Amino acid sequence: MRKLLLLAAVAAILPASALAQTAVTPDAREVLKVDRSADDGQPGSLRWALETSNAAPGRYRIEIVPTGPGAIELRIDSPLPPIKGPVKIEGTAWKADGRYAVIDGSGYVKRDLKDCPGANPAEYGTNIRTTTKPGLALIDTREVELTGLEVRNFCIGVLVLRTSNSVFHDNRFVRNIGGAGVMFSGDDGQGGSTATTTINNKVLRNVFYENGDGLELTRGAAFNLVADNVFDAGEDNLEPSQGIEILRGNDNTVVRNLFQNYTDGLQINWGSRNYLGANVFRANGFGISLTGDGNIVDGNVINGNAVGVAVRSEAGATANRISRNRIFANAAPISRCSAGGSCDPKLVKGGIVLGLPGLEHASFVGKRGYGVSTDTSRMARICPEAQPCQGLPNGGQAAPVIEGVKADSVEGSVKAAPGQIVTVELFANRSADANQGENFIADQVVAANADGEARFSIPLPKDLSGQSLTATATSVGGATSSFSAPSPLAR
Repeated sequence: MRKLLLLAAVAAILPASALAQTAVTPDAREVLKVDRSADDGQPGSLRWALETSNAAPGRYRIEIVPTGPGAIELRIDSPLPPIKGPVKIEGTAWKADGRYAVIDGSGYVKRDLKDCPGANPAEYGTNIRTTTKPGLALIDTREVELTGLEVRNFCIGVLVLRTSNSVFHDNRFVRNIGGAGVMFSGDDGQGGSTATTTINNKVLRNVFYENGDGLELTRGAAFNLVADNVFDAGEDNLEPSQGIEILRGNDNTVVRNLFQNYTDGLQINWGSRNYLGANVFRANGFGISLTGDGNIVDGNVINGNAVGVAVRSEAGATANRISRNRIFANAAPISRCSAGGSCDPKLVKGGIVLGLPGLEHASFVGKRGYGVSTDTSRMARICPEAQPCQGLPNGGQAAPVIEGVKADSVEGSVKAAPGQIVTVELFANRSADANQGENFIADQVVAANADGEARFSIPLPKDLSGQSLTATATSVGGATSSFSAPSPLAR
C-alpha cells in the first residue's frame, strides 16, 4: 500500500510522458520481433520495427530472430529511418550459437567508391567528410544499444552523429567502403565540431573487417571507449585506410584492440589527450600516426610495421608521450598509403620516427583521397625544405646517448631544458643489431643542469636477457624522443 501511495504521489507531480520514461526499464520494454528478410515495411520487417519504435522511443526493444537454421539476413533496398533512442536492437541468435543477424546494403550500394560521395559530391572514398548511405543511422539521439548484428556492404555501416551514451558490443562490421564501419562524429552540419554531442559511447568486442576506415571518432567526439575489438583491413579492401581515425577528437580511450593490414593502424589528426593502451599494431604501413597534443601511447605491442609510431610535424608546440611499449621488428617493407602512411621509397622507417609528413604536407607521397585537392603549393612544408616550415614535433626532444654498459648498469646523457627533469626509459632487444625497444627494463627521472645536460645511471636486473640496449627520453611536458642508437649488452 505504501508503494502504491508513493507512485500515486509521483504521478501527481510528473507529466504523463515523464512518468512513462522513468517507469520503463530495458527488461520491461515491449518486444518488436523482426523475422522477415524482405525490406517491405510490413510487420516483422526491420523497417517496420524501426518506424514503430521511433514513434515511442523507450517503449520497445527490437529483436531480430532466426526463422530457421541458416543465416539471418535482411536485405536493405533503401535508406532506413534514423534510430531514435532509447532502444536496444539485438540479433538474438548470437547469444545462443554465435550467428549474427546480417543487415546487408548490397541491394542499393554498389561496390564502387564513386557510389559513396561525400558532402562535396566531387569527393568520394574514406578520406572525406561524408554521411552518405549508412546502414543504421543514429542522429541527435542517445542510449542506443546494438548487439549480435553484422552490418555490411554500405558506405558507412553505422553513422553515429551527435549521439551519446550508446553501446555497440559483440557485432561485426564488414565491407563498408565509403566512410567507415562505424563513424562517430560531432559534425555541426558545416564541417565544424560540436564539443558535447558525441560523448560517452562504448564500442566493445566487435570485429571490423575490410571497411575503408574501421572506426572514426571525429569533429568533437570525446570521452568514448573503444576496447577489445579486432580491426583488420583484410585482403580485398578497396581503400585500406585506418583502423581508427581520430580527427579533432579528444579524451578518447582505446585499449586492448588489434589493428592489422591498414595504411595506419590508428591515426590521430589534431586530437588531444587520447589514451592508447595495451593494443597490438602489426603489419600496417604506420602502426600509429599522430599529430595533436597530450596523447599517450602506453604499454602497446607495436611490431612488423613500416613505421611503429610516426609523430608528424605540425604548426605549434606538441607533446605526445610514448611510454613502456614493446616496439620491435618495424621497418618492414610495407608500402601502403591510402589516406595516410607513405609510399615514398625513401621513407625513414623504424620504431619511433619524428617529423614524417602526412596528407597535409606537400612532401607526402601517397593517395590523399579521391577528388581531394592535390595542389601542393598550398600545403605545409617540413623544415628545412622551405620557409615557412614546420619543425620536428615533440619539441624535437633529443634521444639519449648510451655511453657505457656495465654488467650491472647503463650510463649516459640526454639533452633537456635547463633546470628541468627528463625521464629516460631503457629497453632490451633480443638481436644485437636491433635499434628499437622490444622489452621495457626500467626508467629513471633525472634533472638537467644549467647547460641542458642530464646524466643517468640505470641499474640492470641480474636476469636480463637481450643482446642490445636502447633508450628514449620524455620531457617534463610529456614529449618523447625517438630511440637512441643501440649499444651491445655487456657479457
